Amino acid sequence: MTGPAFAKPPTFNHVALSLPADDLDEPGRAAILDFYGDVFGFEEYAELTKDRAQLVLRAHTHEQFVFLVSDAEPMRAPRMDHIGLSVSTVADFDEVARRAAAWKERLPDEVELDEPMAEVFVDALRLHSFYVRYKLPLRIEVQHFEFLV
Repeated sequence: MTGPAFAKPPTFNHVALSLPADDLDEPGRAAILDFYGDVFGFEEYAELTKDRAQLVLRAHTHEQFVFLVSDAEPMRAPRMDHIGLSVSTVADFDEVARRAAAWKERLPDEVELDEPMAEVFVDALRLHSFYVRYKLPLRIEVQHFEFLV
């Protein structure tokens, strides 16, 4: 099976997650924005915000975003369910990891963080990764693909 002949490969453009309405009140939104803004550089689409109902975070381009919506039965996910985010340099990876660790130190009971690690595959790729979660039902796995050849 070959699929469509796209002019350019499609890309993932958003993830939508449901939360309790209380998590999307003004203090809840501020907490989410502070963390995800500081660690990942995500920004609020203020014109799309609806108190206790919706928060949309721009993830660096208009075509990439995190859509948070309230629901009476919000999403619950097993620990290993996650969203993957790739950064382009080791320096970027280290900076995001540093920022996540600073939040973990500041809010130890609220921020989940798996320490950064690196694995080598077939002597050609060193895959740097770590997981972090704050206030959302899914963790984010941050990765950097360091090609060794």
